[in-house]
Amino acid sequence: MTPRIIVRIICATLLLALSLPALAVGSASGGATSGADPLGWSGSGQLGLAATTGNTRSQNLNAGFDLKFQSNNWIYHFDGSALRSQGVISVSLPGPGGTPVNVQQYRVTANRYTLGGSAALVLNPENRLVSTMRYDHDNFSAYRYQAAIAVSWGHVLIKNASTDLDFELGPGVKRFRTEGASANHTAAIVRGALNYSQQLTASTHIENHLLIEAASFDTFAEDTTSLVVQINKRLALKVSYQIRHNTKLNNVLLLNPYGGVAKTDTLLTTNLVYNF
Repeated sequence: MTPRIIVRIICATLLLALSLPALAVGSASGGATSGADPLGWSGSGQLGLAATTGNTRSQNLNAGFDLKFQSNNWIYHFDGSALRSQGVISVSLPGPGGTPVNVQQYRVTANRYTLGGSAALVLNPENRLVSTMRYDHDNFSAYRYQAAIAVSWGHVLIKNASTDLDFELGPGVKRFRTEGASANHTAAIVRGALNYSQQLTASTHIENHLLIEAASFDTFAEDTTSLVVQINKRLALKVSYQIRHNTKLNNVLLLNPYGGVAKTDTLLTTNLVYNF
């Protein structure tokens, strides 16, 4: 995806967010966020790194951030993640006389990053009008990139001192390019999201985030479950397990020299988290 397309997506989302008050002026003037969420900025950053040298050589890096700004009538949310791995793998190359020869090479084995943002107008303690955007780039998938914009109705099912549960549902548009192709495509989608958080002890809680983008050409689903153990006010340890699934396997996967033919990818990470 070119920088121009990214800018257009971001601008479209911001314009959509700015237009929401005109759609619900009456609700916005009397609305208030539910629960005891603090107003203003809050967020966290996380990092996980593993590297080996000597008899074996590998490098694995995953990082992410999560930012939130909340006022009485608006909730803005921005997040991002990156994954990059390198390792020694066996590669089949032409040898003498054209006979394939297996050799060991140090290559990139994973390269993915995701950026997302949303603006939610709080209509009342239980209901919100949400505009969202998501951009996903993965060198080892059937799609060179996927970018989605959606407008959703958000509803808070449970919110108390120990439990948070809400969902979002609405229509949107996805822009994408399949691996090995030069043309971009656009398709309508239905976006659904489910967010759950449960406090287990004073220092431990679990989180689950489910995202579904359903379209005629493919349905993308991502589910992330995390266990977070707070070390002190600022630092925490986080173990996450993520599942990403595409319902349809595009034949273009065979054109990707880096990718495989699996519909489902999983990722297990252990990160140090800094809260601010």
